[in-house]
Amino acid sequence: MASLGHVSTIGLGSAPRPPSRLLLRIQATSEPRNASCFQSSKEDSKSKSVVSFGRAAFLAAAAATLLITDPVLVFTDPALAFKGGGPYGQEVTRGLDLSGRDFSGQTLIKQDFKASILRQTNFKGAKLLGASFFDADLTGSDLTDADLRGADLSLTNAAKANFTNANLEGALVTGNTSFKGATITGADFTDVLFRDDQLSYLCSIANGVNSATGNATRDTLGC
Repeated sequence: MASLGHVSTIGLGSAPRPPSRLLLRIQATSEPRNASCFQSSKEDSKSKSVVSFGRAAFLAAAAATLLITDPVLVFTDPALAFKGGGPYGQEVTRGLDLSGRDFSGQTLIKQDFKASILRQTNFKGAKLLGASFFDADLTGSDLTDADLRGADLSLTNAAKANFTNANLEGALVTGNTSFKGATITGADFTDVLFRDDQLSYLCSIANGVNSATGNATRDTLGC
């Protein structure tokens, strides 16, 4: 039996060899490194998530603040704000030559016509409440029956323009606003402040009664 056991041991082969020093060294150095890399990857991912969440929260808060403080800025087309359109008229109209154009009967509330050339332009019956004609050239334009309440006519050249039956209540004018040769029959100038020489000239040509307000032009001028 002893002999058989000995043969069996030989037949099964020699005992397993212990791992070499090189293998032990590789295992000892690689395992912590892998764990460190995995931990670093998790930390980087967590850090990126925090940054992304923080950025999203900041943008959401900024949008909410803008909406609360000035909803007009949120819902108004930015192109209009920077290029001179208006909340009702989508066309860009600031600083352009729009001579001879037909805007008759259109709703152009608060439209921006600053510094535009508007010679012989048709605004007949247009709603121009609060519109800006600052430094614009309205020479020979037709503003018959136009609603110009609160419009800005500062530095406007309205020479030979037709303001027949127009409502200019509360409009803003300056000393350089020119009405030379203009037609103001039935125009309503209630609460419009003129320089003395302007007022004197307008009173010399004023006549008629505004059909919408029932006010005589001379009375609204205080002639």
